[in-house]
Amino acid sequence: MARQTENGLGTTNLAQSAQGPKGDATTRLALRLLSAGPLLILVLLVLGIAAVTPAFAKPINLGNILAQTSVIAIVAMGQQLVILTRGIDLSVGSNLALCTVVGGLAYQATGGTLPVVLAMLATGALVGAVNGLVYVHGRLPHPFIITLATLSICRGLALALAPGHTTMRGMPDPIAALGSQTVLGLPLGVLVVVLVAGLLLVMTRMMVVGRWITAVGGNPQAALGMGIPVKGVLVAVYVISGLCAGIGAVVLAGRTDAASPVYGQLLELDTIAAVIIGGASFLGGRGHLGHALIGAVLIGVIRNALNLHNVEVFYQMVAIGLIIVLAVEADVLRSHLEARARVQQARGTA
Repeated sequence: MARQTENGLGTTNLAQSAQGPKGDATTRLALRLLSAGPLLILVLLVLGIAAVTPAFAKPINLGNILAQTSVIAIVAMGQQLVILTRGIDLSVGSNLALCTVVGGLAYQATGGTLPVVLAMLATGALVGAVNGLVYVHGRLPHPFIITLATLSICRGLALALAPGHTTMRGMPDPIAALGSQTVLGLPLGVLVVVLVAGLLLVMTRMMVVGRWITAVGGNPQAALGMGIPVKGVLVAVYVISGLCAGIGAVVLAGRTDAASPVYGQLLELDTIAAVIIGGASFLGGRGHLGHALIGAVLIGVIRNALNLHNVEVFYQMVAIGLIIVLAVEADVLRSHLEARARVQQARGTA
């Protein structure tokens, strides 16, 4: 008969404890597989689609995928920082549309490239600042409220400001080049993604603010007790998210050579999906830029493959939704396994 013993974790079975090392190894292996899962799925998906769809692997199609996902990837990186702090930014799609409209008006007024770019970036950052300041200093229970409000406000302003409430054609040549020019076979929009990712990587990995963001997302009260300026960090991540929407607006305006108040519809859902599909957690405190990039490319690959097979767009929406559900369930499983691993570690050291 197996004997029972009791420690700080409660009553345990010694016979089961003897299997601890095996259980630890299994849990660690499962956690590694979950961590590598999105990237592994992306690789297998690309290989599988290329095997059954010859047109998929053609360089021109791969370039189209990268160009089409560049806007999602840029905005998703800003969304990643917000989600890392247990927040959400529902305004990014409408913000992007407003940025393009303001940029289009700047182009009509000045005809210059720099005023157009600055107008888009400033508009995006301003909307982000409003989100952050109202959330923090308005003492709202969750950023869902203010970002949902600015989603509606920005879309309304974009429609009101656009002449005729419709698309404005034309962008300065350097901006239009983002949609038509390539460097080393890569669309210029992809190089913008790399530049943004590099800057955010430096900020999150090499600067103290990056550690502050992770700490705030992991435990806001503990971060406050450590002297971290929690309110400032929260405002900053929303400003960055808005700025990323502005950068995405520049890239999208370049690809389409236009500005429109209807741009960015459902972009907020795409960016949230990219972050979660990529492996980040809605619980905050866990995630990196690679999650947003992997998720964005996954969405682009899936949509492109379905387009090549002439699948209706509403079925594509169903497919993305199902993938989001699976990604959230994977996050729940990862949290369960991490808790189990902590218990097993505690038992091993007891």
